[in-house]
Amino acid sequence: MGSYLIKRILQMLVVMLIVSIGVFLLVDLLPADPIYAMLGDSITDETYWKAYYELGLDKPLLTRYFDWLGNALHGEFGVSYQFHMDVKELLAPRLKVTIYLSVLATLICMPLGILFGVISAVNRGKPIDNVITLVSNACSCLPQFWIGIFLLYIFAMKLGWLPSFGFTMPPWKDWILHFRQLIMPLICLSIDGIAGITRQTRSSMLENIRQDYVRTAKSKGLAKNKVIFVHTLKNSLIPIVTLFGVRLSYMVGGSVFVESVFTIPGMGFLLARSITAQDVPVVQACVLLIALVTCLAYIVTDFLYVLVDPRIKLRRDN
Repeated sequence: MGSYLIKRILQMLVVMLIVSIGVFLLVDLLPADPIYAMLGDSITDETYWKAYYELGLDKPLLTRYFDWLGNALHGEFGVSYQFHMDVKELLAPRLKVTIYLSVLATLICMPLGILFGVISAVNRGKPIDNVITLVSNACSCLPQFWIGIFLLYIFAMKLGWLPSFGFTMPPWKDWILHFRQLIMPLICLSIDGIAGITRQTRSSMLENIRQDYVRTAKSKGLAKNKVIFVHTLKNSLIPIVTLFGVRLSYMVGGSVFVESVFTIPGMGFLLARSITAQDVPVVQACVLLIALVTCLAYIVTDFLYVLVDPRIKLRRDN
């Protein structure tokens, strides 16, 4: 187990190194001058060159990269161009909001997707199976931002049931308002995940239902629910576990659209604004954090897969 985890962590470090190189090169690839983006176009030549040397832009590219990487490893990404405050202090509260939303959405879509998938598989060929399959396929094709705009139009603008913007944190400040503010963003984040897990669960269940051990359990006279949930579902969950990391990383990345539509002060909303404003330090920090969360989610997924699937042998050459 130890060697397996060490190998996965080393792979994550390599991925993060590659991502960091691409993120750092944003400064050189962007058409805008970072000095003007930070201080504005009306600065004097003296101010320009002073900032140029303070930022170390006169140093070779490789030197600047290692300096930036060293600071990033200590959580230092510089000062935001548009907010004029430390990026670390700017990101800390917003990252909590994004992780909070992503974890909640993942916890919603996993059990619901599994439930709908089981219902669909057990009733294969029946009307309820056709309905679930049709709805899940349709939901998978809908873009998040379109779902968000549609929900806003119906439930906020037309019916007035839910608030169109705002996000109360921490939740205990106003539980009712917090719950009402969560409904539309969580639907928007979860609907595609529920659809994908439903299809995966249905496929896995149908494959296992045909296995000999299921027929043996039925022939012994076991109750139908016990055959479904103890024998069939237990083995069907093995490939579904791999979707956990995929869904969590997708939620974090998808927060850019959802938070922008619902004006939620999370990391995704901040990233969207920073890209528009060409706020390079904030963009660099956000992209690195999203990559880190994605890598950690996949490591957790690998670990869970090993625990639920006894057929996997952890060897040094894996």
